[in-house]
Amino acid sequence: MSDDTKQIEEVNVTRHMAKRTAKNSVFLDLFQNKSYLLKLYKTLHPEDTTATEDSLTDVTITNVLTDNLYNDLGFIANNKLMILVEAQSTWTVNILIRVLLYLAQSYHEYFQRTCQDYYKSKKVKIPKPELYVIFTGNKGRKPDKISLSKEFFKGADIDIEVRATVIYEGKTDDIINQYIIFCKVFNEQTKQHGMTQKAVTETIRICKDRNVLREYLAEREKEVRAA
Repeated sequence: MSDDTKQIEEVNVTRHMAKRTAKNSVFLDLFQNKSYLLKLYKTLHPEDTTATEDSLTDVTITNVLTDNLYNDLGFIANNKLMILVEAQSTWTVNILIRVLLYLAQSYHEYFQRTCQDYYKSKKVKIPKPELYVIFTGNKGRKPDKISLSKEFFKGADIDIEVRATVIYEGKTDDIINQYIIFCKVFNEQTKQHGMTQKAVTETIRICKDRNVLREYLAEREKEVRAA
């Protein structure tokens, strides 16, 4: 291959820009797939050996036409658990405020779907909430759990509490850890190659070599090649 040909190929590879929201886009797209959502649920609840894709109901808040509340991921498991999951690359305890609003909206929509009237005297049925934050940065001395009372009210006994479990990179090969590793590889490659298509292709190559989201990224690779 001549030097001129190499230069032309390099230009073609870097011409298309990577999405700045690529990590978030992968998270949203990945867990819209019920098979990956089931893997996420089983990572959080390995004791539930009978869970199936059909036992999970997507309740993620979306707004197509209005600029209103929307969250990363929400689903109900076995009609018993309301699980909300947020993916964050920048550390902020403000996520607790957002999660509080997401949970209130999710319950509001749940009562509408199940035709339950909380203004009547009959006690409504409500799934137990579980709140998680997947943090894709470095843990450092950050806590494993964060709470509204501690972060905003100096640990005072307040009338409403919100607690979220924070998940960081570990040594397992579960779907959550694979997503975190993908994000870190993407960060490394964009630092090296900028927000270019080359950064994307290198991220996919490295992750596939490390068996990180291998099957999912193999499908997405077709999209990159067609760009």
